[in-house]
Amino acid sequence: MFMTTTETIPGREIELLGMVKGATIQSKNIGRDIGAGLKSIVGGELKGYTEMMEEARDMAVKRMIQEAEKLGADAIVCVRFSTSAIMPGAAEVMAFGTAVRYK
Repeated sequence: MFMTTTETIPGREIELLGMVKGATIQSKNIGRDIGAGLKSIVGGELKGYTEMMEEARDMAVKRMIQEAEKLGADAIVCVRFSTSAIMPGAAEVMAFGTAVRYK
């Protein structure tokens, strides 16, 4: 599935099918919390959290693509990501865009 953050695909005429989205909610675990707590003392990247957020983005994109495929889409344009805190220790990651079919 072709995805882009732009509104158009150069050289392609497209038909809009509708908005598609994918989301997941990830929570911290004790191992990541301990590592993050220690890292906050000395500074630096919180690799456990970075990996967690990468996994969450990948899952959200996968779910968005599945929704687009159900519509018969060839591509998704205007792809965006959103994150929000759901509760202490848990965050939602959402991927969304517009499913399109090539004319």
